[in-house]
Amino acid sequence: MEGSYPSEHRVDRPRIERAIGEILAAIGEDPEREGLRDTPRRVAEAYEFLFAGLGEDPTRHLGVGFQEDHREMVLIRDITVSSVCEHHLLPFVGKAHVGYIPNERVAGLSKLARVVEGYSRRPQLQERLTAQVADALYKELGARGAIVVVEADHLCMTMRGVQKPGSVTVTSAVRGIYAEDERTRQEAMSLITAHR
Repeated sequence: MEGSYPSEHRVDRPRIERAIGEILAAIGEDPEREGLRDTPRRVAEAYEFLFAGLGEDPTRHLGVGFQEDHREMVLIRDITVSSVCEHHLLPFVGKAHVGYIPNERVAGLSKLARVVEGYSRRPQLQERLTAQVADALYKELGARGAIVVVEADHLCMTMRGVQKPGSVTVTSAVRGIYAEDERTRQEAMSLITAHR
């Protein structure tokens, strides 16, 4: 996992390992059982990767842009999202659809995916994640408008609680011209949903 997270972010692995050992004992397991002996270490390594976004500012990816007189929508559909719900520390996974209308400056396409990833690698709410990505594009990139739609399956809904597998949570955030102009917003939504 080295190199998979920003070098400035490190978690307290020994502390996580102790906590996971306590959790295993608290649920009635034997943390020293062969199959569980290395689990605390593996969980600590996984958490370092899953929460690496806490040590970065995802908007930094938008600092590298290009002057371009393109004034039509740029849209990337189906960016994979993997995050951890902050309420139960269970995963939610899905797709993000990210669009913006440039204002004489465009970002490299991979940068949009990196912004999504940076915000998703932290304890998160889907609603907040959606808004953070839209705000980054609108404010940091200086876009005329930003639209973000996230669709995700939440394990906290499918494995516990109401136990409704197959349910998908959809959140959206619109900024700038997408919030002000219904026609522009509808055109973007039709492009986002066209692949279904």
